[in-house]
Amino acid sequence: MPTETPEPALPILLCTTVVRSAHHGSSHGGAYLVDMERGDHRQMLDWNDAAIDWSGRGGDRGLRGIACHGDEVYIAAADEIFVYSPDFRRLRSFRHPCLGLCHEIFIAEDRLYLTSTAFDSILVYDLPARRFIAGHCLRRDAATGALLYRPFDPAGPGLPDTGDSTHINNVFVEGGRIFVGGVGLDRLIELRDGQATAYARLPTWTHNARPFAGGVIANSTQGDVVLIAERDGRPRLSLPVPRYPAGQLLNSDLPADFARQAFGRGLAVIDDRHIVAGSSPATLTAWCLDPLTRLATVNLSLDVRNAVHGLVVWPFGRTWK
Repeated sequence: MPTETPEPALPILLCTTVVRSAHHGSSHGGAYLVDMERGDHRQMLDWNDAAIDWSGRGGDRGLRGIACHGDEVYIAAADEIFVYSPDFRRLRSFRHPCLGLCHEIFIAEDRLYLTSTAFDSILVYDLPARRFIAGHCLRRDAATGALLYRPFDPAGPGLPDTGDSTHINNVFVEGGRIFVGGVGLDRLIELRDGQATAYARLPTWTHNARPFAGGVIANSTQGDVVLIAERDGRPRLSLPVPRYPAGQLLNSDLPADFARQAFGRGLAVIDDRHIVAGSSPATLTAWCLDPLTRLATVNLSLDVRNAVHGLVVWPFGRTWK
């Protein structure tokens, strides 16, 4: 008689949050370790440090993308990348003139890929050499709306001007191919061999778009679902973002364009059957895709201003200090 295969233990994840409409002197978000199996969470960083240079570090939008490499944790602020040890000691930081409004980041083969939303660009940073080595600009032509692609040397002349025509917010790398998604893109764009091509159709207003299981997965933020679709856009699965009764929420009277619940952002793919998705107010939801099951939900805050941004599996063991 066949036996059921038990679900694997859910992982610990590291997530960042941003707090919309926060003021100087209050918390603008932070970084949390979240044990999805036990339902526990612990705040490891709080983005209200009085030593922060508020004029230049995008502190008003908190901490953003996350990536881990070796024994280091990379966390993006708006225009600066901070490097931490696994016990969250700040080791160093770095910037680039074309890094602005950074959203998600990704590491592959000793290279850090950074979204630079304020410049319609992806920057590539060589981790061992500690220098920027490549740039990719995806910008809509102001007259025609056509999507134009231009690689550039981040150490040379001809850097892109400031501009946010596509609102690039995610980068994913696999097999030497760079995949780019954004709020203003209705395609997942593949960069390879000096060319930009459409890999898959997407609705507009997505976050965390990337290839998945022969198709594409993304937070369809406008649709309040995690969407798994074929490359031609046909939906396979739509996973609803959690919602809370209005009476449980804090600051629910803010206009929706300032902050709202069920704003889906943050996505960690565990394997081909398991994902964890983020949303507001600061909630992580673990799913099994086959059979479709919501496995766990962990809430960090009921303040609708507090939204998940970056989300990765914690690679340093199941315990934290």
